[in-house]
Amino acid sequence: MGAWQPLPEGLPPEVRHFVEQLRLLKDRTGLSLVALGARTAYSKSSWQRYLNATQPPPRQAVVALCRVAGTGAEEAERFGVRWELAVKVWPRQTPLPGKPDDAATPTLPRKPDDASPPIPKAPTQTAAERDPGDDYEDEPTLPWWDAPPPAPASSRRLLTTALVLAAVLALTAVIGALAFG
Repeated sequence: MGAWQPLPEGLPPEVRHFVEQLRLLKDRTGLSLVALGARTAYSKSSWQRYLNATQPPPRQAVVALCRVAGTGAEEAERFGVRWELAVKVWPRQTPLPGKPDDAATPTLPRKPDDASPPIPKAPTQTAAERDPGDDYEDEPTLPWWDAPPPAPASSRRLLTTALVLAAVLALTAVIGALAFG
């Protein structure tokens, strides 16, 4: 805890501030990434990506971390606002360490006898046209132990079923008494 690797250079200030605050919140829990993964619906490697700013976390991951850390509603709301600000400016492609910067550029496959250079794929939508929130689901992801319990059967339906069965049993007894009596 506390021995984080440095954040990538060139991160927007909103992203840097958000990730730093997320790291502080994680440290406040006293949990390792493995334990945090076990207490939330997100794996250790996912938390590593989120806390090292290589991938933005889904909103529900932030909510889950706030829940595990025991933050109040007001502090959890502040984390939600920080998340929204960070996601809007989060860099779309963060090159992985040790890989060249052009490794993120998708190209079409070439045939071995083709001497022409590869043609980059045309983007379907520019970054400015995309809504930054499109990549993130708003449905909560809950671990199985936090899932809401199944809805109990309606007591009215149960009562109706019991009365129908009692009536059938009484009718059967009356018919049996008349037939054999």
